[in-house]
Amino acid sequence: MARATSLYVCQSCGAQTRQFFGRCSSCGSWNTLVEQTATPTDNRRRRPVAAPAEAAIPAAPRRSEPIAAVGDRPLQRLGSGYGELDRVLGGGLVPGSLVLLGGDPGIGKSTLLLQSAQAMAARHSVLYVSAEESAQQVKLRWRRLAEEQEELPAPEAGGSGLQLLAETDLELVLQELEALRPAVAVIDSIQALHDGELGSAPGSVAQVRECAAALARIAKRQDTALLLVGHVTKEGMLAGPKVLEHLVDAVLTFEGDRFASHRLLRAVKNRFGATHELGVFEMRGQGLAQVLNPSELFLGSEEPSAGTATIVACEGTRPLVVELQALVSTTSYASPRRTATGIGTNRLHQILAVLEKHLGLPLSRFDCYLAVAGGLDVEEPAADLGVAAAVVASYRDLTLPAGTVLIGELGLGGQLRPVAQLEQRLQESARLGFRRAVVPKGSGLGRLAAGLDLQLLEAGSVAEALVLALGVNPADDRA
Repeated sequence: MARATSLYVCQSCGAQTRQFFGRCSSCGSWNTLVEQTATPTDNRRRRPVAAPAEAAIPAAPRRSEPIAAVGDRPLQRLGSGYGELDRVLGGGLVPGSLVLLGGDPGIGKSTLLLQSAQAMAARHSVLYVSAEESAQQVKLRWRRLAEEQEELPAPEAGGSGLQLLAETDLELVLQELEALRPAVAVIDSIQALHDGELGSAPGSVAQVRECAAALARIAKRQDTALLLVGHVTKEGMLAGPKVLEHLVDAVLTFEGDRFASHRLLRAVKNRFGATHELGVFEMRGQGLAQVLNPSELFLGSEEPSAGTATIVACEGTRPLVVELQALVSTTSYASPRRTATGIGTNRLHQILAVLEKHLGLPLSRFDCYLAVAGGLDVEEPAADLGVAAAVVASYRDLTLPAGTVLIGELGLGGQLRPVAQLEQRLQESARLGFRRAVVPKGSGLGRLAAGLDLQLLEAGSVAEALVLALGVNPADDRA
């Protein structure tokens, strides 16, 4: 019988060592080595036995085939019941795929998947495995959602395709999947499952890796779409080994400010769709509701004020009209403060340097604060012109005319560069009632703007764009 030995396994990268160290030598993480008991396997049976030279070696069966001869299989996606979730997934769930959903505690992961499971249960068989809550706890939340949402059936109604299993033993979960063979299965969560053949505790690297691999095998074999809930660390990264993210087909993150009602769903990895789509939900008393017009969340009041500008940011194929707020004030320190919320701080520093260089504004002697209304993170450079207009408007105490949007990337030479998806941005602006749009010169969308009843103001430099937007020359001291 093999003798059990002790190994120290890093909970961040999965590296193993026979001696304890305060810092992992592979990934550099501190205090992540956990002692586990391992039984060495007998590898002698895996070694091939050398055959005599005169013995006839039978040919191994050929299992590969030309790629052109592989049979075509139509991709039939399963609707999740929510258009925002389907948008991020690329059109719905693919049979046999694994989707990992991560997010902070209390953000609404279980609520979203329970609502989606109930909606899918009207058309498909769905198994909801609760490894963190008891069956009664899940039933209470399901009853509350069912009573407050009209589209969900009453709790007393029968015929629902949603099955509930409160279990942490991996073997019992696999047996239930084999017996039920559901179209969709939800595992809440993967860190709470436990494989009895392993000596480590639930949530460890070995447990998460083996449980996910076992679930992946059965999902691929019987074409069950698996939705896995994953924990996150205090740094906001998905907990468990990195192999977990490589194993699944899609990785979704559920984000949101704990003091705000809206939630953002993004795709970090997606083998069956794009990774730049955005789904917007709002947390209400009856659960999560999808937001079909997210621009309303990120727009401020209708009355314009000094230091505000409106941009159109694109998240994937979805244009979002967002309000930017800037505050420029005299600094009382030797080094001015630069604070940005929703915009990269380095991007703000670059825009301030361009304004000071090409417009002659002494912004190096002023504090600058910038924020995106609604808590949205805008990473694309198409917001540069809006940031510059908001900063200049706050510095000169000016107000942009109502109904004006600014779209354009700002170059280091002060020139305006064209941006992608300009046509979709202008269509969204016109739909929300905006009347003027300042865009880079050479866009060639004059006919489209006329059809949308939108005045198109083209500019070749940031100075020209600010004159068109503000109506005055920002470099003039009398402005």
